[in-house]
Amino acid sequence: MPKRSNKNVPMGSAAANQWIVSKNEVDITRKRPKATRAISIDAEPQRVVFDANRSALVIVDMQNDFCAKGGYLDYRGVDYTSDRAPIRPLKRLVPALRRQDIPVIWLNWGVRPDLLNSFPSLLHAHTHDGTGAGLGDTIPGGAPILRKGSWGAAVVDEINPGDRDIHVTKYRFSGFWDTELDSILRNLDVTTLFFAGVNADQCVLTTLQDATFLGYDALMLDDCVATTSPEYCMEATRYNVKLLFGFMTDSKALLKGLETS
Repeated sequence: MPKRSNKNVPMGSAAANQWIVSKNEVDITRKRPKATRAISIDAEPQRVVFDANRSALVIVDMQNDFCAKGGYLDYRGVDYTSDRAPIRPLKRLVPALRRQDIPVIWLNWGVRPDLLNSFPSLLHAHTHDGTGAGLGDTIPGGAPILRKGSWGAAVVDEINPGDRDIHVTKYRFSGFWDTELDSILRNLDVTTLFFAGVNADQCVLTTLQDATFLGYDALMLDDCVATTSPEYCMEATRYNVKLLFGFMTDSKALLKGLETS
């Protein structure tokens, strides 16, 4: 039988959530490796001071099926160009957050080919009358729709993720249902989430809502979200985020706060 070491051994995948284990003792105090890094930014309905060392950016569904010619929305005859609006600000914001060691999480659709974890209500949302290609089907002459590993499920080329970023696959409108997102965030000791992506009134909002139900602090980045829905849907989203679920800010305010801290 091998001898057990007397040395203290870290046990856990993230530094913020590790036990220290030795032959005779287990230290479960979880020594956080970083002090509070308070950043103040403009937001609505109030200014917000957050801890940059316990924050992350969640980018939702910036995928070809929603943001590119030949994708699902384009196939359905929806003008997808509005969903491309977050690309430019995210190209500035994402590298800046990486330099600040703030995690960037890409939360994307990626359904199973057999759809065994998808329900009729979800399938109906993608083809109301059951005609034409829907979730997981293949666009005639094109790619599978939001199927894991397909072109349609890939992040648009302009903002492809970096090697240090975190990837989470989702199968619902909310990214917290039936995924590992909550476990990852708790391992990282994250409490504050900035939200970006599409569609703001659908997958972004439902994920943000579930985040607040789970106890996270939520800020939506107005210039980094978009929707193909009518403008009143975006106005209602802003209204409800500010009234019930968190705060509205934008990437310029976030970058300014980080630069001046």
